[in-house]
Amino acid sequence: MCLSIPSQIKHIDAEMNVATVDTMGIERSASLDLIDQDVVIGDYVLIHIGFAMNKINEEDALESLKVYREIIDKMEEQERLEALEEE
Repeated sequence: MCLSIPSQIKHIDAEMNVATVDTMGIERSASLDLIDQDVVIGDYVLIHIGFAMNKINEEDALESLKVYREIIDKMEEQERLEALEEE
């Protein structure tokens, strides 16, 4: 299964058609070769296997990121509980 987490564009290299994006605090490069929309610094995109595929509006992106953070928090909480049970 592949999850596409909204990533915010931080820099665009127009010559290489590549964006530097921030995905929940992790920066990576993403090709802009397959996206059919104009994007600018600050836009949110969904990335699949290193390619920006879709632009997503900021409101939807922030809501998705909130849900992902809640999932991560729950996972970390579950891991803490399991560790306590093992002790």
